[in-house]
Amino acid sequence: MPQDRPATGPRLRLPLEWLGILPFVIFAVLFLILPTMKIVFGAFQAQDGSFTLQNFVDLNTASNRNAYWTSIKLSFVTALLGCAVGFGMAAAVVFGGLPKGIRAPLLTFSGVASNFAGVPLAFAFIATLGPVGLITVWLRTEFGINLRALGFNLLSYWGLVVTYLFFQIPLMILIITPALDGLKREWREAAAVLGATGAQYWRMVALPILFPSLLGTFALLFANAFGAVATAFALTGPQLNIVPIKLFAQIRGDVLGNPNLGYALAFGMIVITGIANVIYIVLRTRSERWLK
Repeated sequence: MPQDRPATGPRLRLPLEWLGILPFVIFAVLFLILPTMKIVFGAFQAQDGSFTLQNFVDLNTASNRNAYWTSIKLSFVTALLGCAVGFGMAAAVVFGGLPKGIRAPLLTFSGVASNFAGVPLAFAFIATLGPVGLITVWLRTEFGINLRALGFNLLSYWGLVVTYLFFQIPLMILIITPALDGLKREWREAAAVLGATGAQYWRMVALPILFPSLLGTFALLFANAFGAVATAFALTGPQLNIVPIKLFAQIRGDVLGNPNLGYALAFGMIVITGIANVIYIVLRTRSERWLK
């Protein structure tokens, strides 16, 4: 009689469906997880590889504190303006009675513009609003309006604010439009039956429901602006003292650069943007309970 084969345990098989996300997993590990781990470990290392907290002590300088404060102000202002303008545009499309044909092009443009940043965006604004840009020269020659004499300089803090709004406003439109679509018509009708005006409906019903979405989107826009580096560097170079530019100066390989100090700067950015993104996720989850 043939001998029984030894029992073997169940073989683990990876479903073929998981192969579809394999490129994403590889990309995330190589360009997100591993670089983040390198930053975290490098922030606590000296240049000889030993453990140290000196990198964080070195952050406590007037220049670094000013860089963080300028970055926070820039992110706060662009997030606030982006939320205000983007909300108004989205509300006009959803509730303002505009032609239905406007919505699709606006959302399509917002999807493109929200990802249009870096050197191309900086070049576009320099060619348009720079010292010899198209609009700058046109206003000066046709109407005698000198933007520089009026105090506007594209290669400055407020110039960077205007440039950041190009991708902040579209991002707000993309995120808040589904939330506005989630406002049920029955709520407005019930408020009208009870005698509420349009302003009272927005103040007592709509805005309290949308508030978690608005605050969460503000946090997301704040994190989006805080982490932007290519646009700021291409537009202002080292003139503006913000964290991404200081970080680039430390890790680009110059003799005077200190990569570990750059890792500490990046670690601080990770903490700030991480907190902002957690706030967005929590508030977004709360708002979806009402808007389902």
